[in-house]
Amino acid sequence: MEVPLILTLALEEKAFQFFNALRKIYYPTEKNFIDAHLTLFHFLPNEPIVINAIENIGQQQTQFLLEVTEPKLTGNGVAYIVKCNELVQMHKSLQQQWQTFLIPQDKQVLWPHVTVQNKVPSEEAKQLQQFLKSNFCGFKTTGTALQLWEYRGGPWKLFETFPLNAGR
Repeated sequence: MEVPLILTLALEEKAFQFFNALRKIYYPTEKNFIDAHLTLFHFLPNEPIVINAIENIGQQQTQFLLEVTEPKLTGNGVAYIVKCNELVQMHKSLQQQWQTFLIPQDKQVLWPHVTVQNKVPSEEAKQLQQFLKSNFCGFKTTGTALQLWEYRGGPWKLFETFPLNAGR
């Protein structure tokens, strides 16, 4: 059986480093198997229909302009909200194409975010969210590529990267 795939949006290096540094500090070490990421789909089959669709998007889609807004409490963690209507529309289009094999989580409306803390007591998450919010100034960044990852139960293994057009 093929290993399932996860689809993420790669961020420009400066934003990635910002989120990843926070994740390394605040995500419980024993549960942090992967770097900071923005997940688009959590469980996709490793099939040509998926890979070809993502490759086509990579060839046609310009890079996404993203607006990073305040850190939000997610119950037992904290995530930075990312706004981009184009990204949400692309996700919706892929959902329609892939409807027959999506898991329930991937059929939901996309909520773009980057998690920097998870799986901690809710009080610890509230304290971090308040701290990060009091020291945060929103910024813009760019989504530069679509990345497919093999999910192997712990760390992810990069399967393929599909760069997006830089021309805006």
